[in-house]
This record gives sequence, structure tokens and C-alpha cells, in this order.
Amino acid sequence: MKQVTKRSEVPVEHTWKLEDMIANQQAWDEEYQEVQKLLGRVGDFQGKLHDPSALKQVFTLDDEISLHTERLYVYANMKHHEDMTDPAYQSLSEKARKLSVQVSEATSFITPEILALSDEQLTALINNPELSFYKRSLEEILRQKAHVLSKPEEALMAQVGSMSQASSTIFGMLNNADMKFPKVVNEDGEEVELTHGTYIQFLESRDRDVRRRAFEAMYSTYRKHKNTLGATLSANITKNLFYAKARRYPSILEMALFGDNISTEVYTNLIDTVHDSLPLLHRYMELRKKLLKVDELHMYDLFSPLVEEFKWEISYEEAKQMVLDSLEPLGEDYLKVLEDGFNSRWIDVYENEGKRSGAYSWGAYGTHPYVLLNHKDNLNSMFTLAHEMGHAMHSYLSDEAQEYRYAQYPIFLAEVASTLNEALLMDYLLKKTTDPKAKMYLLTYYADQFRTTLFRQTMFAEFEKIIHEKVEQGESLTHQDFSKIYYDLNKLYHGDAMVVDQDIEMEWARIPHFYTSFYVYKYSTGFSAAISFSKQILEGGEPAVNKYLDFLKSGGSDYPIPTLQKAGVDMSSPEPIKQAMSVFRSIIEQMEELTK
Repeated sequence: MKQVTKRSEVPVEHTWKLEDMIANQQAWDEEYQEVQKLLGRVGDFQGKLHDPSALKQVFTLDDEISLHTERLYVYANMKHHEDMTDPAYQSLSEKARKLSVQVSEATSFITPEILALSDEQLTALINNPELSFYKRSLEEILRQKAHVLSKPEEALMAQVGSMSQASSTIFGMLNNADMKFPKVVNEDGEEVELTHGTYIQFLESRDRDVRRRAFEAMYSTYRKHKNTLGATLSANITKNLFYAKARRYPSILEMALFGDNISTEVYTNLIDTVHDSLPLLHRYMELRKKLLKVDELHMYDLFSPLVEEFKWEISYEEAKQMVLDSLEPLGEDYLKVLEDGFNSRWIDVYENEGKRSGAYSWGAYGTHPYVLLNHKDNLNSMFTLAHEMGHAMHSYLSDEAQEYRYAQYPIFLAEVASTLNEALLMDYLLKKTTDPKAKMYLLTYYADQFRTTLFRQTMFAEFEKIIHEKVEQGESLTHQDFSKIYYDLNKLYHGDAMVVDQDIEMEWARIPHFYTSFYVYKYSTGFSAAISFSKQILEGGEPAVNKYLDFLKSGGSDYPIPTLQKAGVDMSSPEPIKQAMSVFRSIIEQMEELTK
């Protein structure tokens, strides 16, 4: 096995150039002092925010402090991620974290003081020409006003805050610390410990007995804790109900969607349209059964490889070139920036000792974005490169086009640009590949993205909707209720070609996202929007590309749904999900063709 390189030995061209953001430690310290100085001025505005001139000054100051703090925080953490064993950057990262808390505390009076103004005063400020740049910020505060309580009630809500985390914290402790899984015998007859990390590896095994043993071991362990896990999930719903009632929302779902200003139709639309397309998933299950050559398809067969051993070596240099070639439909300007990113050390490429695992795109306004990778010479890493550079390009273009206050795009839109890049790369590879084995490998990879992101996350979203509505109607739910609802949904989604093993009824118990309620639907909507964009770009050419680039430049200047609508993707209608499903149908047809 190859020795992992020390950070000091990594060739400089494979590392990111953080000096583009902050030149050195001395510059960091000077900027830190600058923030401390600016913080000293914030308190002067307390009690004066009814005055347009004072309000404008405090907003300007708040933005200045926020930008400096973001730069300090991002730089310190990215230096820490280069080698997490380096104590100098551990402490710098901690210093930046404490500064963020200090800034939050110092500026925390601004929004409540504006909210305390009467509707008439707020409307006057919104319409004041001196504050025209801050109109959107003030309108958003006015929108929230209906759900803000009196001062003593808000103080009480703040005290309840730490208690409200109890269900999530208890679940986390049980799931990650106290729950012990048995050992599972692998393909080589060795006993290997089952963990959250090894579970998917077991399910990807070519040996069916290994998959079955891991599946049964996983869910029999959760079953032993079913009463506790049922109680924690139930407590989480009760907490949500408390907040929805206290903050005067018509339902828990409406409270969850309020932040992004999204109507419940977007949520129900997703579920209904996916329901209409379930025959496609059932067809894919039939195909899976046929390709695996099994009499019965079981839940533990969903991750097993459909293509015999297939190795696709792709060097980093080749991956960069293929990503560039595949994104040609996005036009010269996009490609020029992308190429500049590849050549100007935006990316920290390879693993080294102590480096943070995984991949991300991050940065601070005013400097180009950065990407952290742990690149391996394979297909997966090439898709990761395309994905993370999608995020980076989204940030780059929105930062270029928007002022700091409105540059950050919301989470609802965050996965669109990254998934679109993957879709264009996939389209390019499928058109270019002549080897049937390679083609089948790609199609399987793509089909499973639809299954796991569009269908599975929508099933999760439907489960959340059902259990919350039942509690809102006065029912109290136990682990039996959760299991029955979850099992029935699996039957509905996977169809008759699948033997829905009884054990799957416990899967609800291991999904951490259920403690961040009504979040998972964003994976499905983001994926649908991206596939819809890719279809429009490939079929519609330049007009579609221009609309998409305008979307990337819009940042957080408007709410997510109108931002997408302007670019030609209307998530309040079933259309984008139907467009995504037409791509899924084409994948299945191509797979069926190859199996004839």
C-alpha cells in the first residue's frame, strides 16, 4: 500500500493558493484586530434603528464586520483542513470560531430592534429611497414579523432552545456512540465489524450472503432499541408541533418551508409527481433483478454492482480535461473561468497525512472559491471534481454579479449547479463511450443516482409528511406506527418485482435527517431542477445556457422559487420532475437495449 504523503512533500501545484485570500499569518492578525476595532462601534447604534440614516450605517458596518469575519474563519479552517494534526491551525480555527460568536453577540440586537418597530414604521423604512439597497433585507424582516413573539415570550423561547435539541442529541448519542453492531463474515470468510461506514461496503459486495448478513445484522441491532428510537423520533415531532403553534404557523410543514418562502404545493407536487412515475422505478427493479440473475430481488440487493468487475483508471489531468470537454455546452466564458480555476491553484488535489477527508467547495466573498479534494484516479473522483467545481462556479459567478449582502445562494439552490455539471459529464461520457461494458457501468451509476436522490429522498419526505400530519391530528405514534408507515411506503415505491423484507421497516430508525425535519426534499427538488436544466441546455442551446448563467449569477438576490422560474425551471409545477423522469426513462431504455 502506498505511503500517504506528508503535507510538506505535496508538490505546490497540487495545493490550493490560500495567499490569494489572506497573504500570511501577519495579515490574518491585522485583519483580526480590524474586526475588534469595528466591533467597538456597533453598540453606538443601539436604540437608534428607527432612524433611516442610523439604520443604513449599521447595515454597512454589519456587512463589513461579517465579510472580514468570514474571511478569517474560512482561511483558518482551510489551513486547519490541510493537516488537522497541526496544533497552530487547530488554535487559529478555534480563535476564528470564538470571533464568530463574539460578532453574533455584538450584532444580535439589530434584527430584534427592527422587528420591534410598528408595521407602519417598517413600511416607511422599506420605502425610504436612502435604504433602497436594503429593501429586500427589510422586506424579509417584515415577513418574519408575524412569527416573532413579545420580548418576554422570545426570552422564554430562547431558554427552551437548548431543551429542544434533546431528541436529536439523544438520537445522535445512541446512534453514534452507544449502539454496537455485530461482526459480519465477509467474502474472504473474515469477521469484520459492522459500522455505519462499512455497511454500504457490505451492501456493495458481490457475495449475496455477505449483503444479506450485513442487512439483517444492521436492522436486528436497531430493532433491539426500537422503543427508545420510537420515543426520540416522536419527541422530535412534538418539539416541532410546539414551535409551529408558539410561532403561529398553520402547520409544521409550513413552518419548515417558511425560511425559503416556499409554498406547500412545491412539497406535495414533488410527492405526487414521483408517485405518477413509480412505474419507472418498478421497471428499473425488474431490470436489476434480471441483471443480477436472481429469482427474487431483496432490499439488500439494491447496492450490489450490476456490471462485472470494471476498473476505469482516470488520472487527475485526464479528469480535468474530460470535465472541461463535457461542460462545453455552457459556453466560452464559463469554460475560461473554469480553466483558470484549474490552472490558478483553486484546488487542493490529493490526500496527505492529517488532511480532512471528503470533498467540498468553500471560500470568502471577494476572493475566488476553493475546492478540497482527496482525488483518486477513478470515475467517482472525476464526478466529484465536476460536482465541486459546479459549486465553485456558482459561488464565483454570484459573487461577481452580486453585492456581499445578496451574494450567498440559499441551501435550496445549492445542489443545482453541482448536479448539473455531473449530468453534463454523464451525457458526454455516454455519447463518447463505445465499450458496452463501460456504457453499462455509467448507466447503472446514473440510474442509481435517480433511485437514491429522486425516489428515495422523496419517500423520506413523504414519510415525514405522514408522521407529522398524524401528530397534528392528535395521534400519538409509537415505533410500531413508524415501522408500519415506513414498510408500506417501501412496498409502494419498490413495486412487485421487489421482495420488501420485513427488516426494512426499521430503517426509519437510522436516518439522522429525520431530526432536521422537512430537509431531505431539497435533495430531490435540487436534483430535478439540475436534470431539467441539463435537458434544456442540451436541447435548447444558447438561450437556455444564458438563462442558466443568469441563474448562477443571481445568488441570494431573490427567493429560490422565483430565482429558478426566471431561468426556466418552475418547481411549483410538476414539469421539472417530469423532465428528470424522461431522462431516467431514457437510461432504463438504454440499459434494456444493452441487455438484449
